[in-house]
Amino acid sequence: MTTHDPMQYVKGLQQLLISDKKRVSFLFGAGTSIAKKDKDKSISVPAIGKMTSDIEEKLNKTKNYKTVIEEIKEEIQTQALDYNIESLLSNIEQKINIIGGGTLNELKKDGFEKLLKEIKKQVREMVSVHKHILQDGNIKYLVHTDFAEWIGKSDRKHSVEIFTTNYDYLFELGLESKKIPYYDGFTGSYQPFFNSESVDNLDFIPTQTKLWKLHGSLGWHLNGQTKQVLRKDSDSDDILIYPSILKYNESKKQPYTAMMDRLSNFLQKPDTVLITCGYSFSDEHINERVMTALNTNTTAHVIALFYDINWNDNKKEYLLTEGSPLSKLAKSNGKLSVFGCKNAVIDTQYGKWKLKREPDKDDAINLDIYFDSDAPIDIDIPKRNNDSVPEKKGEEKWTGEGELSLPNFEKFVYFLKSMIINNNLFGDDSNE
Repeated sequence: MTTHDPMQYVKGLQQLLISDKKRVSFLFGAGTSIAKKDKDKSISVPAIGKMTSDIEEKLNKTKNYKTVIEEIKEEIQTQALDYNIESLLSNIEQKINIIGGGTLNELKKDGFEKLLKEIKKQVREMVSVHKHILQDGNIKYLVHTDFAEWIGKSDRKHSVEIFTTNYDYLFELGLESKKIPYYDGFTGSYQPFFNSESVDNLDFIPTQTKLWKLHGSLGWHLNGQTKQVLRKDSDSDDILIYPSILKYNESKKQPYTAMMDRLSNFLQKPDTVLITCGYSFSDEHINERVMTALNTNTTAHVIALFYDINWNDNKKEYLLTEGSPLSKLAKSNGKLSVFGCKNAVIDTQYGKWKLKREPDKDDAINLDIYFDSDAPIDIDIPKRNNDSVPEKKGEEKWTGEGELSLPNFEKFVYFLKSMIINNNLFGDDSNE
């Protein structure tokens, strides 16, 4: 079986990040918003499973909604689909499109529209964690704040570009807390408006960090008269691409098309690297842009840090299998490397992580930052003499196998900060 040496490829990743000649960008998904640096003090957006169950619990307090949700849940599971907020919203939107003047699940069209509106309201409230973070003064406990510190202290010729599918303000909070100037496509002061033309040509701000929110953001509003997208305080009129079947159609509208074009254009420039983290590759409209760009640019590369650990009945599973969709995608193009927790696809070859040699003392210190070697294995010794129980020998058998921790956003940011010269690894409170 093919194996990949984590020491070799992580050192390569370090060189890419240190090089000031490379254009580096990041694509961050929902997994980055659930990351916590301090479990007691950090506040994060709930994971999709928790978000789904919490919203369902709130909806069940309304009697007719409880019946509807139960029936929709059964429909989704009958179709062998995962029941979550995305499949729930998709099911409701499909019903709104076909119901006409009839009745489904004891609701008419206006009833489903109210239900849809209520679910979207709950989603907005759950991602609005910035309110509690600012109120409690806990910005320093955000992983995003440490990521911003790495940006501020890394010496790069080309500015870092951040693409994210998240609506929340966590990256904004992190960047602003570390006083990192950034540009997000909006221009103006009283009513900042989205300037799509500026996204095409960024020569006027070459050194500023860029933040592109591919699915919209809290605080984005559409002016019905001017048709401009404005930025102001978040409320019920926020324009967002919610996780549902309609997100593919929504992504073809402004301002989303301008940001998607920016992603494509970035990947078509020479010497570009896109690193993904917390992104599951479940958004086909984004995947299509990425793969099309890779097929046309001979020097671009995408490194996907894919957190694929799944717990099923208290048993750990790894979702990056040889036949999984993401593996197939990476095996079709050598410029897409996928770093899973237990396995990887590199140069179109699927294999497990395995060290080629046992690390020495100096290696082990650095290795612990990004790789968790498997625990020692006890070896059974055959019975001897008249002993009724076999002995256990306390020797350690080194296998070289283990888990790569970088797909975890918190661990990845720790890894980034470990490359900053003379930093205290999360102990720098100078800007707090």
